[in-house]
Amino acid sequence: MDRVDLVLTQCERPPGSAGNAAATDGDLGESDENVERGNWSSTTDYLLSVIGCAVGLGNVWRFPYLAYSNGGGAFLIPYGVMLALAGMPMFFLDSSFGQFASLGPVAVWKAVPILQGVGITMVLFGAIGEIYYCCIIAYSLFYMFASFQSPLPWSDCFSWWGADENCSRTPRDPLCNFTLDGEYSGIVNTTWLQAHNKTCSNGSEILVPHQGPSEQYWDKGVLHRSTSIDEMGEIVWVLAVCLFLAWFIIGAALFRGIKSSGKVVYFTATFPYVVLTVLLIRGLTLEGARKGIEFYIGNQSDFSKLADAEVWKDAATQIFYSLAVGSGSLITLSSYNKFHNNCYRDTIIVCVVNCATSVFAGFVIFSVLGHMAHVQDKPVSEVAQSGFGLVFIAYPEALAQLPWAPLWSVLFFFMLITLGLDTQFATVETNITILLDLFPSFLRTKRLSLTIAICLSFYVLGLVYVTQAGIYWINLLDHFCAGWILITTALLELIGLSWIYGVNRFIRDIEMMIGEKDWIFWLWW
Repeated sequence: MDRVDLVLTQCERPPGSAGNAAATDGDLGESDENVERGNWSSTTDYLLSVIGCAVGLGNVWRFPYLAYSNGGGAFLIPYGVMLALAGMPMFFLDSSFGQFASLGPVAVWKAVPILQGVGITMVLFGAIGEIYYCCIIAYSLFYMFASFQSPLPWSDCFSWWGADENCSRTPRDPLCNFTLDGEYSGIVNTTWLQAHNKTCSNGSEILVPHQGPSEQYWDKGVLHRSTSIDEMGEIVWVLAVCLFLAWFIIGAALFRGIKSSGKVVYFTATFPYVVLTVLLIRGLTLEGARKGIEFYIGNQSDFSKLADAEVWKDAATQIFYSLAVGSGSLITLSSYNKFHNNCYRDTIIVCVVNCATSVFAGFVIFSVLGHMAHVQDKPVSEVAQSGFGLVFIAYPEALAQLPWAPLWSVLFFFMLITLGLDTQFATVETNITILLDLFPSFLRTKRLSLTIAICLSFYVLGLVYVTQAGIYWINLLDHFCAGWILITTALLELIGLSWIYGVNRFIRDIEMMIGEKDWIFWLWW
């Protein structure tokens, strides 16, 4: 049977057939054309779900730092080029592949059986990522709950959360191993040297250990960080409870599949934009905000960076990962589309919204960091960070300096939670879909039990990340598992569809769904 015949057989199967076993589960709607798997209730459900999947924590904590460190406004040129030449075509390939086959990222490779291992790789990569990604949501939950108090706990060195003698709101001056007249030797501070009009000779300075309250709160109050990855320590039970709450929310949103998650995303995919807008308006009213924005993407842009190949590599990498191509999530979400859905239009919308969000989030972040640099009388480069350092140390410290600090903190961390949940909805749904496609007759009527089993299993596996050494494991996996794996799976997917399945054959499949296009269209796509 040809692939076309196979798909049309799936789509046109009458409601009374054996494939309608899932109907008793309440997951199907009257307008669903795929009676086995169901379809999105509306195109809006799908678009918001895919936008939620693509727009995640990386848009907030990675892109702004990447832009300013790679030439500021000049970085938008390679970023836009890579979006047009690599990101959008690969996104279109992923979504059209899933929509045409109406299968998950493992079963879809019946089209090219020799590459079914690519689908399995997507599953394993996704599972590893889901487990530690949910721990980041747990950290955000912890911070959100901690924000319901005034003053904020990381605004000063409070002993009740474990601040020690190295904690200080301002950097401590170094000491000096000072020798007087070649006889007396002792350790003195900067004040003594200034009072006696003395200077500390080279090599005699003694640096005093120092941590700001936000940094030490992250290490001691939240993580209870051990000294190394070898020292596992105990489970931090407060984080374990937050992790359980995160998985409970995910399970509750997915218990009816796309019929339930497709409604939840109306809030979780749109609320971050409300918070980003509110934070931007507040940030722009702060003194020093202009300094931060200019540092991010203003008149300090360095166009000489365009000659650096590393900048183009960073742009391609950011586009690649932020759009979630090659991860299996796009194949899964698009597999629930109706057969003639305009996946080309959806590609344009999602890619533009995702990249515009990254740029927009940069203004939000750097307007507040600019104010923080102004208050501390430091250059913006000294307060700007990326990753965990940005969202759990630098930005919370900046928020703590604002009037109504608890309000802004609650909004910020609630936004991070919704960004993370949207991504988790898509990736966990990918695992569920794979199992439903592999064992349809057994599992389709047991959707709730399957969802609970997956969420509980991932929760138990994730407990290692909420131990005292958990942050080391998260950094390790994030560094090694989020790199070449996605690039490799996407490249194999491209080779498989273009050279084995056949690019002309795949073009005909796409035109069956969205209508015929002229040859100029396919020169790009």
